Amino acid sequence: MVVSRQAHVVASGHGRTVDLGVARMRLLAGADSTDAFALTEFWGTSGGAWTVPHLHRGFEESFFVLDGRFTFTVGEEAIVANPGTYILVPRGTAHTITAAEGGGRFLTLMVPGGLEEMFFELGELPKNAIRDPAVRKAVSARYDSIPV
Repeated sequence: MVVSRQAHVVASGHGRTVDLGVARMRLLAGADSTDAFALTEFWGTSGGAWTVPHLHRGFEESFFVLDGRFTFTVGEEAIVANPGTYILVPRGTAHTITAAEGGGRFLTLMVPGGLEEMFFELGELPKNAIRDPAVRKAVSARYDSIPV
């Protein structure tokens, strides 16, 4: 394995993005730059549910809120998250994300990476497929994102 000695840089306003309808995602680091994790930025102006209830068996997912207010439901706990809030969702724990009116922006860290590709696949489907349980079930089974 050859290790690059160059920094991986994604400048503001750059990076591979996908429009998911309710929100957009920008890939900051993924399979093209690391096999250890994926780091993404999600943002949107829509309030309401940004995803269906789901869990991951093979990785942890965590969130850091940059702007806006979100409610992350992790298991049975509803966590209101304002800017500066960090949330780690343990493996095997059901969770959802709901944005307050006006939406917002957060970073998502997935360890290990790979889930970012599911979002690019969902972006090729009709808008808001990310919130459709039937579509999520069909697509996300390949990415360890299991609707519950």
